[in-house]
Amino acid sequence: MRAADELLGANTLQAEAQATLENKSSVARSESLDSRAVVAGTTTSETGMWIVVSAISMSFAAYTSALIVRQGAASDWLHFQLPRVLYFNTLILLASSVTLDLARRRFVAIPDTLRLASDSARALRSDGIYWLYVTAALGAIFVLGQILAWRNLAGQGLFLATNPSSSFFYIFTALHGLHLLGGLGGLSYVLRKLAGKNGSLRTSGFGAFSIYWHFMDVLWVYLLLLLAARM
Repeated sequence: MRAADELLGANTLQAEAQATLENKSSVARSESLDSRAVVAGTTTSETGMWIVVSAISMSFAAYTSALIVRQGAASDWLHFQLPRVLYFNTLILLASSVTLDLARRRFVAIPDTLRLASDSARALRSDGIYWLYVTAALGAIFVLGQILAWRNLAGQGLFLATNPSSSFFYIFTALHGLHLLGGLGGLSYVLRKLAGKNGSLRTSGFGAFSIYWHFMDVLWVYLLLLLAARM
């Protein structure tokens, strides 16, 4: 009788151990699937952003062609000096790409520090968010600088309908400014995600936003060179 009880107990323990292993295996599979889904979602968002960037590039290429054709088709093209604040704005926008990369490096370093000390991870997260706020501030300063440039042209008597050249200037800078405001909206979304308890680069859309923001920088440098050569 005692031997039977011991055998029954051993079988029960074996069954419980097997159930525990099965549960752990199921959880691991679930986490693996979730991880793959997150990675797939991140890849999809970045791919989608590249499509958006391509569409914006084509629209500005069309406006560039229109500018070149309009300038060569008539003799009423008015040349004027670009407001100096545009060059200051260029430095501001390029600096925002640097601060964005500083933020990315902080967040990328977090997984390595988690196994060392949670305080270090929190410090890196805090630093990363700080640099994102600096990026947002620089973007806002850029927009304000564009407004100053428009006021400068208005002070010279150059408005949207004054001359074809001033019209293209306002169109190019206004379109870029609107796209940059959209980028600031995207940055606020990323900040909310990263500031959350379980925020991470993969789930925040940081990669897609970075593509867009760096593209805005490159696009502005292109526009500045174009305007400096044609205005």
